[in-house]
Amino acid sequence: MPNPHRKDLPPDLATVWLRVFLEVARHESFTVAARTLGWTQSAVSRQIAALEAALGGGPLFDRLPRGVRLTAAGRVLVPYAQTVTGALHGVARELAALREGAGGRLRFGAFPTADAALVPHALGAFRTRRPGVRVSREEGLTPSLLDRLSEGRLDLAVVSTTGGAPLSAYELSHLLDESLYVAVPAGHPLVAEGGGPVRLGRLADADWISGSPRPEGTLLDAALRQGFRPRIAHVVGEWTAKQGYVAAGLGVALVPALAAESVRPDVVLLPVLDEGAPARAVYAATPRGRSVAPAVEVFVEALREAAGRIPRTSLPMA
Repeated sequence: MPNPHRKDLPPDLATVWLRVFLEVARHESFTVAARTLGWTQSAVSRQIAALEAALGGGPLFDRLPRGVRLTAAGRVLVPYAQTVTGALHGVARELAALREGAGGRLRFGAFPTADAALVPHALGAFRTRRPGVRVSREEGLTPSLLDRLSEGRLDLAVVSTTGGAPLSAYELSHLLDESLYVAVPAGHPLVAEGGGPVRLGRLADADWISGSPRPEGTLLDAALRQGFRPRIAHVVGEWTAKQGYVAAGLGVALVPALAAESVRPDVVLLPVLDEGAPARAVYAATPRGRSVAPAVEVFVEALREAAGRIPRTSLPMA
């Protein structure tokens, strides 16, 4: 059983004692300190006596005919009391800011194409509304982001249904259902036909550029739904590099609406005609059963607003 009188244990102090002590030290008077605190002088005297007893019984003030003066022990205590009360004031301020969504931190992750337009627009709006929140961002594929969310390493993740990652264990805020485009070189015959919506079956014999050597679990699931297995000629992970391959005539690539704003001028995006197929859904995911900070809710709202700016029409883009 612990010994409460061990000398290596800190004294058991009430913070109100320290507050009263600092007021008395500042005014060098029990009477003035009592008036400042809105207490009686006897109440102030009792608090100081309790503090002195907790610290070993020695006096912290010399009681003089007119007022009081700090003893050597009292002078030692002053900076420690200021540190403790200052820290408590700091905690109170930070907790108030956290409750109001004006402080604290936000840790979020997003899959790569969400970083093309959705996340930057949302983050810009969020920074304007909550400049005091510390923000950290990670990029990753949906499965890894969900893992980090479950581990408590992220507060929120922007995820998609590509690859069929299980989402039932998370609270989901729907952001958008993405349309798909096929990226072709500017001189491609389909562009000459007017650039209208195309069925992917018309590109069954084309070389494809993809981030994976297999179409399953990628955007190219859309080709499998249309009855053909695309021939993946080049595996390229980064969207900017994919555009370079397309522009050089090395193949075609599927592009989600989230990446459509960043297309280069020598690449044309043609809407994919994929009737009856499930659109790729994009969500803001948070852990189920855990409380979320107000800053998370503010960021989700900014994501929803940014999602409203993502193109969803079936018009050709160049």
